[in-house]
Amino acid sequence: MGYVAIKGGAKAIEGAELAFEALRTAEGEQGTPISLNAIENQLRLLTSRIVSEGGLYHPRLAALAIKQMQGDTLEAGFALRAYRSTKPRVLETPVQSTGDMRLIRRISSAFKDIPGGQMLGPTTDYALRLMRLDLVDEQPEVFQNMARRFLKEHAAAANLPDTFPKVLDSLRAEGLIPETKNNPAQAFDITREPLVFPVTRSASLATMARAETGSLLAMAYSNMRGYGDVHPTVAELRVGYLPIMLPHPVTGEPTEAGEVLVTECEVVAMYEGAEPGEIPTFTLGYGACLGHNETKAISMAILDRALQKGMRDGPANPSEDPEFVLLHIDGVDSMGFANHYKMPHYVTFQSDMDRLRATQMKTRGDLHDAPL
Repeated sequence: MGYVAIKGGAKAIEGAELAFEALRTAEGEQGTPISLNAIENQLRLLTSRIVSEGGLYHPRLAALAIKQMQGDTLEAGFALRAYRSTKPRVLETPVQSTGDMRLIRRISSAFKDIPGGQMLGPTTDYALRLMRLDLVDEQPEVFQNMARRFLKEHAAAANLPDTFPKVLDSLRAEGLIPETKNNPAQAFDITREPLVFPVTRSASLATMARAETGSLLAMAYSNMRGYGDVHPTVAELRVGYLPIMLPHPVTGEPTEAGEVLVTECEVVAMYEGAEPGEIPTFTLGYGACLGHNETKAISMAILDRALQKGMRDGPANPSEDPEFVLLHIDGVDSMGFANHYKMPHYVTFQSDMDRLRATQMKTRGDLHDAPL
């Protein structure tokens, strides 16, 4: 790249930073800064998105990144990743069981009745997308009474179990989906190892778990609407708090060190023919990411199924090509390359202009010398 150093621009750069910060104070001298607590809780889905795309489960730091970047999700995810890269890695967790999640939401579109029942939980899926004008001037009393009302009306929920059986377990018991295979290979760490194709399923899942939500959705949507043939049914969509089990430093016994909010989606796709002597079963797609990110988890599960098909039979569509998908869904990478065009390209552009002028002069000369 033909970049050049800029001299004498320090004052202008400082002024640009000041102007950027000043826009947060557009309310004037009487304005008050938004608190991290307000961002983390009142904008919880935005915080979840940054936690997921930043690859670091720290809602408070995600809220700080949102505040610092004035709501720019790509820049906020970038900042959170940058912070993560400065911290030492103390240890690695063993494989965690999502069957132990403390659920706040759990649905299935495959069955009306599922073991333990459907749990709608916090969602707007069944509400009209109408603007709530009462929120324009929301009074603190009304805001605070909402929590009291919820606790009063849903006190019976305290008797519900923390978690429920997995829907796929019943299908697996009936032989309709493949048995779980224990893979002794170590999970691929995308923060330490480069993607070298062909990649393992672990590498593709890890890449999608940290990918930009809109990019995943676009890729999955291309498959759903015709550039692919994955038309899945959501066997189970779970949102809840996953206990993180670590070996005790003295006894070595698994000990709960905390919990993280996770969204998990398991989809069932059309069955495929098996090898001679094997019984056909449904195919599966899996998605899981940090935070409450249902659209991302569903898109991830669809793409997981598409990529499995592409890696087995060869890609017939872009969404089945691991190299195409995995190298174009990272928001930080994509944003960085797009925004780098704002940087000085004086040398390269001057070279382009010189070549164009020379080509024009040669073309004019050739036209002038051409016989009539």
